[in-house]
Amino acid sequence: MDTEAQHTERAPSSPADPQPDPATEDGSRSVRVSGAPAGAPETPDPTPAVPEAVPGATSPTTADGPDGTAEDAPDDTAGRGPSWRRTGLAGAACVVFLLLLSHFVAQPFLIPSGSMEPTLQVGDRILVNKLAYRFGSEPRRGDVVVFDGTGSFVQDEPAGNPVTGLLHDAAAALGLAAPDETDFVKRVVGVGGDRVVCCDEDGRITVNGTRVAEPYLTPGDRPSDVPFDIVVPPGTLWVMGDHRSQSSDSRDHLGSPGGGMVPVDEVVGRADWIVWPFGRWTTVPDTDAYDSVPAPPSGGHPFGPRGSGHG
Repeated sequence: MDTEAQHTERAPSSPADPQPDPATEDGSRSVRVSGAPAGAPETPDPTPAVPEAVPGATSPTTADGPDGTAEDAPDDTAGRGPSWRRTGLAGAACVVFLLLLSHFVAQPFLIPSGSMEPTLQVGDRILVNKLAYRFGSEPRRGDVVVFDGTGSFVQDEPAGNPVTGLLHDAAAALGLAAPDETDFVKRVVGVGGDRVVCCDEDGRITVNGTRVAEPYLTPGDRPSDVPFDIVVPPGTLWVMGDHRSQSSDSRDHLGSPGGGMVPVDEVVGRADWIVWPFGRWTTVPDTDAYDSVPAPPSGGHPFGPRGSGHG
């Protein structure tokens, strides 16, 4: 036992240790050696040195066992993994939770273009409610929806590297990357059975013969520069962007297979919230523009889709 260590444990006000008698064996080896004349050879001590007990002090490495013998003190760090491992596991768990939430409940989407301005702006991140149409409900006129346009707006799904595609899909599912080229966000203008015509003598769209005032359009935009007169087949939707002069929507696919109609089954969900940037944190506003539109006639309209032309 080092004499200097013993002095460190002693209270500052303790009296100095009396000098041990060299003729006795009561002093510790270290005390005897420190008191020996300079140059004197060290005499082996047949017994191990016993540290002087200091009231209230405990050994940092040993503790008394049940039978009074010394035991190793428990290591407080035993069983603890590296902090980076715990952090990594917690981060991975959070990512898995967010991916599951995104897949089944609500998915963030990044708005990459201005086709839905002013309702949605470039760089907005919206949260799409995937439960909105999950339990028997269907999209209504005026809803802003996200859908997979494969087969309607995009005829062939683009091929790509499966690994980078998987990473991109994961990032898009978290709202960190632009959505797939097959994902679109538009407003529902007509549902199955509706007759949608553009335009009447006042330049407005009519749905089932009723004029629709569209307050969500970009100021200065007309309802459409492309005339059309269509009847929406059952189970499909006619969709258009709010920025009509900058939107590639159902009008641009009148001559494509499907006639620009989006199957209801391909709708991912309803855009309910703008969650980024914080300055635009709000719900996607509802519209009452279609409240006065009647249901389509039970026997259907007297003619089928014509694709274009005035009605």
